[in-house]
Amino acid sequence: MLVGQGINLILQAGYFLLLARLLGVIQYGIFVGALAFVTLVTPFSALGSGLLFMRYVGSGAGAFREYWGNILLSAFGVGLALTVLLRLLAPHLLNPASASITLMVAIGECIFRQLVISIGQVFQAYEQLRMTAIIGLLISLFRLLSIVIMAVVLHHATAWQWAALSLAVSILAAVVATTLITARFGLPRLSLSLFASRLGEGLNFSFASSTQSIYNDVDKTMLSHYGMNMANGIYTMAYRIVDVATIPISSLDSAALPRFFRQSRDGSSSVVRLSVQLAGRAALLGIISAICLFAAAPLIPHIVGPGFEDSVRAVRWLCLIPVFRGMHQITGSAITGVGLQRFRTVAQFSASAFNFGLNLWLIPRYNWEGAAWASLATDGALGVTNSLIAWRLPALVAREK
Repeated sequence: MLVGQGINLILQAGYFLLLARLLGVIQYGIFVGALAFVTLVTPFSALGSGLLFMRYVGSGAGAFREYWGNILLSAFGVGLALTVLLRLLAPHLLNPASASITLMVAIGECIFRQLVISIGQVFQAYEQLRMTAIIGLLISLFRLLSIVIMAVVLHHATAWQWAALSLAVSILAAVVATTLITARFGLPRLSLSLFASRLGEGLNFSFASSTQSIYNDVDKTMLSHYGMNMANGIYTMAYRIVDVATIPISSLDSAALPRFFRQSRDGSSSVVRLSVQLAGRAALLGIISAICLFAAAPLIPHIVGPGFEDSVRAVRWLCLIPVFRGMHQITGSAITGVGLQRFRTVAQFSASAFNFGLNLWLIPRYNWEGAAWASLATDGALGVTNSLIAWRLPALVAREK
């Protein structure tokens, strides 16, 4: 996973940097405003079907074909409904420029990208992490190639042009991923009864993921709502760089989750021990990432253009986020692994509400600086909360019994 995510890091870095140069700070801000708005609800597209596969099929307790069909049914059925809803809401919540590209962004993200993510989770369930890494690389690789071609042909592009090409890339990645999983494991079987029986648990997974999307992306949606497209471009560039720097931590978390599910059958104490061990490693990776981000930040305007000069300060403000994410991602996966997802959901919902309140107060007053402070406070608070819950897992599991 680390090798795959490391390659993905290089691809994403190239993708974000070339896209910023291709669009410019204002057009980039327009695109990320629509993307952040769509991302708020994308976790509901899959209805947790990938995690349900990991929980019931990966442990040997379920049937592959029915759960693979459940993934397709969720992605296309629910994803289409959410796409229509987002298109109707966009003109009322976003600036006109971002609202005009919401439909294309929503189709790509809610349907096809979520399908690719769920397929990656199928391979992850079987601990075939090499294939998980390859699936994760598809969209980043195709997007990077598309941007290079667009840069050579057009030299400069609009947010609308990139939204259309990005949609085509997402469709292509979904076709390739679907072909790979079908060739490896077989055809799906649609089962409405399975879909209905797992709907509640899937919604629980989706709700937890959506709260994470909210505290990660509501600030960018609000910047778009207030028409701060340039500020959104500056802040989002910095935030994406921090996301890329967090990939080593995410790879550790991805490798740990199926292990947490399996070890939970031996008791919650073993899960706690593993989570403490991995949280320490994640924190160390976060500290190294923070140092590198702070030192390398001045390179940003030289690479993506002078319009992003203020992203230097933004990166330095946000550089501690990898440390906090290392804490709350690993401990949060431990909570999920022992079957106490609702505790993680409550923690993330509280973090989302806290983040929304801070952004509502800080963004109109302090622009992107307010969004940065809100992000730091939210990730830090969630890291502490998840760590306390994880420490109490044996007692919580015993109380459930």
